[in-house]
Amino acid sequence: MALALICASAGAQPYPNKPVRLVVPFTPGGSTDIVARLITQKLHEFWGQQFVIDNRPGAGGAIGAETVARAAPDGYTIMLTNPGPGLHNVVLRKKPTYAFDDFAPIAYVGYTPNIIVANPRLPAGNLKELIAYARANPGKINWASPGTGSNPHIALELLKLATGIDVVHVPFKGAAQAFTDLVAGQVDAQYSSFISTEAHVKSGRLKVLGVSGTKRLTALPEVMTFTEQGVNGAESTLWMGFVTAAKTPRALIAKLNGGVNRALQLPDVRSRLEQLGVEIEGGPPEKFGAFIQSEAKRLRPLLMAGTLQIE
Repeated sequence: MALALICASAGAQPYPNKPVRLVVPFTPGGSTDIVARLITQKLHEFWGQQFVIDNRPGAGGAIGAETVARAAPDGYTIMLTNPGPGLHNVVLRKKPTYAFDDFAPIAYVGYTPNIIVANPRLPAGNLKELIAYARANPGKINWASPGTGSNPHIALELLKLATGIDVVHVPFKGAAQAFTDLVAGQVDAQYSSFISTEAHVKSGRLKVLGVSGTKRLTALPEVMTFTEQGVNGAESTLWMGFVTAAKTPRALIAKLNGGVNRALQLPDVRSRLEQLGVEIEGGPPEKFGAFIQSEAKRLRPLLMAGTLQIE
């Protein structure tokens, strides 16, 4: 009887009672990785359990996403997703290896507009000048991305559709390698977020040509938006949110949702995210699930038209 009581007590231990694996489907140091570490440090402080970051880059985030989709639905494997693994790999791949129904949304963290960064040697000081240079020199600009199907890659394809420019897409195996070659001048430009490029921009190693959003970034008040530079139809953002395996018990999702929302309300977290240009969202799991579905609806016409598709 004593043994039975001990077992029952162990089974009733509050979640989490062991380390939680947080899959980041990209290399360390990128936007998603930075935000993941910021928020999970707070979850560790709330609950006294480690949140172990598991960087699993590759295939535009698909490798990491597959890991979570196939994980046990027990709340101990979660992912901070963004448009690459959370949307593009499902909607735009000819043969997706997972579906929206393989995941349960936890919480919508927020979003930040994409920016175009370039090596200082590129003869363009803003997006308008970049487009003019690209039109005068078709196929001569090498444009990096952290991988085919990644958010920066899709943002580039949208820009090409909106402007008709001809640039060469150079996919890398992660953001860190792409930035290394961009700073060195091996490639000319790429899409990113200010989160990933803050140090490079502030040091002058990279320059910012435009902000793909509805308003200028507080951190870059002098950089004009796409609309201000006469470019419409190429808007793109980097959004982020937590998901876990489908069929995870609602009680566990509710606890994780509460923890993330609590972290997003902390003054130091809000201040840091705002410095990085992130518009904080938060809210219940259903809000994030509905947002992903609305983004899929917006992107599907591009797939149907055959303008965007990933092998």
